[in-house]
Amino acid sequence: MLFRNRLLFCNLTSFLPSPSPPPKSVSFILSFNKTIAYSTHKLPESKPQVAATRATNQPISEGTRFAKTVLFVPPGVDPEDVTDEMILPGSNIVLGPYAGHSHIKEVEFVKSSGRAKDCPKDNRPEFAILGRSNVGKSSLINALVRKKEVALTSKKPGKTQLINHFLVNKSWYIVDLPGYGFAKASDTARTDWSSFTKGYFLNRESLVAVLLLIDASVPPQKIDLDCANWLGRNNIPMTFVFTKCDKMKASKGKRPDENIRDFEELIRENYKQHPPWIMTSSVTGLGRDELLLHLSQLRNYWDQ
Repeated sequence: MLFRNRLLFCNLTSFLPSPSPPPKSVSFILSFNKTIAYSTHKLPESKPQVAATRATNQPISEGTRFAKTVLFVPPGVDPEDVTDEMILPGSNIVLGPYAGHSHIKEVEFVKSSGRAKDCPKDNRPEFAILGRSNVGKSSLINALVRKKEVALTSKKPGKTQLINHFLVNKSWYIVDLPGYGFAKASDTARTDWSSFTKGYFLNRESLVAVLLLIDASVPPQKIDLDCANWLGRNNIPMTFVFTKCDKMKASKGKRPDENIRDFEELIRENYKQHPPWIMTSSVTGLGRDELLLHLSQLRNYWDQ
């Protein structure tokens, strides 16, 4: 199948600036061992008209098995029906029938909350952006909405220490959460941060998914893996958003696509199915439109 070849032998270096000839291919093959909820609390409805045409004892095809374990197949899509054109570039995300309007026309800051229970209570769907303090959270938010300083960008990691809600198109929220890892705060403040952030994840019914930002310009970090595993253990829907994919490798380091491969190889032991992931750059705009399409299909399904 075309889409199988696309991911098994995906030349992701085409997204990256590189002075030297890139390798012919980069392999992203993952096999996960633990089931996790990815997008919503709901279960997708089956397709009776499709199921009725198949024998009950028919073995799963290679393409279907691949789609179920490596691709993120959203509600409303049968793995057997996935084609190459349905996969968003630079990702493992399949677009389905719930993908719709993804343009951002307006965004406004609503409030900052020091406690999860103080967050807006209008039950609009929301996406929480989480990551290490220097991963580029604010830069990604500004790139998504195409407005400077919607989210404060600072050279000092740990600037954000509250739960910040931004209302998009008067219908859904982007939530900027405190970064973890390098916060310039007191030990007491860090403890409170951990407590109220976890409380937000576990109790926020309007949370559609967490966008877990991973810096692709550096090797995999244990703190990111620990965060991903905590979210997985608690069945918190998440999408890996790899940032800084425009960065060229350091003199002794690896390219972003190599770091992404290493990260996924480390995390694959904890998941039976493949979480959605996408490559982005707030500098070049890589992945912006694709990420918004992904959010649209999760949001529209949540709204049903």
